[in-house]
Amino acid sequence: DVQLQASGGGLAQAGGSLRLSCTASGFTFDDYVIGWFRQAPGKEREGVGCISTSDRVTYSADTVKGRFAVAYDNVKNAMYLQMNRLEREDTAIYYCAAARSWVTPRQYDYWGQGTQVTVSS
Repeated sequence: DVQLQASGGGLAQAGGSLRLSCTASGFTFDDYVIGWFRQAPGKEREGVGCISTSDRVTYSADTVKGRFAVAYDNVKNAMYLQMNRLEREDTAIYYCAAARSWVTPRQYDYWGQGTQVTVSS
Protein backbone atom coordinates (compact mmCIF):
# COMPACT_ATOMS: atom_id res chain seq x y z
CA ASP A 1 0.00 0.00 0.00
CA VAL A 2 1.63 3.25 -1.15
CA GLN A 3 1.52 6.16 1.26
CA LEU A 4 3.19 9.51 1.74
CA GLN A 5 3.17 10.93 5.23
CA ALA A 6 3.89 14.61 5.70
CA SER A 7 4.70 16.14 9.06
CA GLY A 8 6.34 19.14 10.67
CA GLY A 9 3.79 21.82 10.05
CA GLY A 10 2.65 24.20 12.72
CA LEU A 11 2.63 27.80 13.79
CA ALA A 12 5.65 30.01 13.21
CA GLN A 13 6.36 33.70 13.42
CA ALA A 14 7.26 35.73 10.39
CA GLY A 15 11.00 35.54 9.90
CA GLY A 16 11.16 32.16 11.58
CA SER A 17 11.80 28.67 10.24
CA LEU A 18 10.06 25.34 9.95
CA ARG A 19 11.14 22.02 8.49
CA LEU A 20 8.63 19.72 6.87
CA SER A 21 9.27 16.01 6.43
CA CYS A 22 7.71 13.46 4.14
CA THR A 23 8.25 9.74 4.35
CA ALA A 24 7.14 7.10 1.88
CA SER A 25 5.90 3.60 2.45
CA GLY A 26 5.16 0.99 -0.16
CA PHE A 27 7.73 2.39 -2.60
CA THR A 28 11.04 4.22 -2.62
CA PHE A 29 11.76 7.70 -3.88
CA ASP A 30 14.56 6.40 -6.11
CA ASP A 31 14.17 7.63 -9.70
CA TYR A 32 11.23 9.85 -8.84
CA VAL A 33 10.66 13.56 -8.98
CA ILE A 34 9.52 14.46 -5.50
CA GLY A 35 8.34 17.78 -4.30
CA TRP A 36 6.27 20.05 -2.18
CA PHE A 37 3.12 21.92 -3.12
CA ARG A 38 0.94 24.25 -1.14
CA GLN A 39 -2.59 25.54 -1.20
CA ALA A 40 -3.72 28.64 0.61
CA PRO A 41 -7.40 29.38 1.30
CA GLY A 42 -9.13 30.54 -1.86
CA LYS A 43 -6.08 29.89 -4.03
CA GLU A 44 -5.02 27.16 -6.39
CA ARG A 45 -2.41 24.60 -5.46
CA GLU A 46 1.06 25.76 -6.45
CA GLY A 47 4.43 24.12 -6.67
CA VAL A 48 6.96 25.13 -4.05
CA GLY A 49 10.02 23.05 -4.78
CA CYS A 50 10.92 19.72 -6.35
CA ILE A 51 13.95 17.52 -6.72
CA SER A 52 14.80 14.69 -9.06
CA THR A 53 16.22 11.90 -6.93
CA SER A 54 18.24 10.44 -9.80
CA ASP A 55 20.32 13.51 -10.65
CA ARG A 56 19.43 15.91 -7.83
CA VAL A 57 18.17 18.57 -10.21
CA THR A 58 15.99 20.96 -8.25
CA TYR A 59 13.26 23.48 -8.91
CA SER A 60 12.10 26.27 -6.64
CA ALA A 61 9.21 28.65 -7.17
CA ASP A 62 10.21 32.29 -7.47
CA THR A 63 8.15 33.12 -4.40
CA VAL A 64 10.33 30.94 -2.17
CA LYS A 65 13.67 31.00 -3.96
CA GLY A 66 16.47 31.71 -1.54
CA ARG A 67 14.24 30.97 1.45
CA PHE A 68 13.07 27.36 1.00
CA ALA A 69 15.10 24.31 0.08
CA VAL A 70 14.07 20.77 -0.83
CA ALA A 71 16.27 17.89 0.26
CA TYR A 72 16.19 14.13 -0.19
CA ASP A 73 17.61 11.39 2.03
CA ASN A 74 17.78 8.09 0.15
CA VAL A 75 18.76 6.16 3.30
CA LYS A 76 15.66 7.24 5.19
CA ASN A 77 13.51 7.36 2.04
CA ALA A 78 12.42 10.79 3.09
CA MET A 79 12.29 14.29 1.74
CA TYR A 80 12.31 17.59 3.50
CA LEU A 81 11.34 21.18 2.98
CA GLN A 82 13.45 23.60 4.97
CA MET A 83 11.58 26.89 5.19
CA ASN A 84 13.47 29.94 6.37
CA ARG A 85 12.53 33.61 6.64
CA LEU A 86 8.87 32.66 6.65
CA GLU A 87 6.32 35.21 5.54
CA ARG A 88 2.61 35.46 6.25
CA GLU A 89 2.00 34.65 2.59
CA ASP A 90 3.54 31.22 3.18
CA THR A 91 0.51 30.22 5.23
CA ALA A 92 -1.03 27.23 3.49
CA ILE A 93 -1.52 23.50 3.61
CA TYR A 94 1.66 21.87 2.34
CA TYR A 95 1.59 18.60 0.45
CA CYS A 96 4.37 16.28 -0.56
CA ALA A 97 4.05 14.36 -3.80
CA ALA A 98 5.96 12.04 -6.10
CA ALA A 99 6.01 11.53 -9.86
CA ARG A 100 8.01 9.31 -12.20
CA SER A 101 9.17 12.32 -14.22
CA TRP A 102 8.92 16.10 -14.46
CA VAL A 103 5.19 16.57 -14.95
CA THR A 104 2.45 19.01 -14.02
CA PRO A 105 1.02 18.77 -10.51
CA ARG A 106 -2.10 17.01 -11.74
CA GLN A 107 0.04 14.23 -13.17
CA TYR A 108 1.81 13.39 -9.95
CA ASP A 109 1.34 9.76 -8.97
CA TYR A 110 1.26 9.95 -5.19
CA TRP A 111 0.22 12.63 -2.70
CA GLY A 112 0.57 13.01 1.02
CA GLN A 113 -2.27 14.15 3.23
CA GLY A 114 -1.04 17.70 3.79
CA THR A 115 0.28 19.53 6.80
CA GLN A 116 -0.83 23.00 7.87
CA VAL A 117 1.70 25.82 8.08
CA THR A 118 0.54 29.07 9.65
CA VAL A 119 2.79 32.10 9.80
CA SER A 120 1.88 34.93 12.13
CA SER A 121 3.21 38.46 12.02
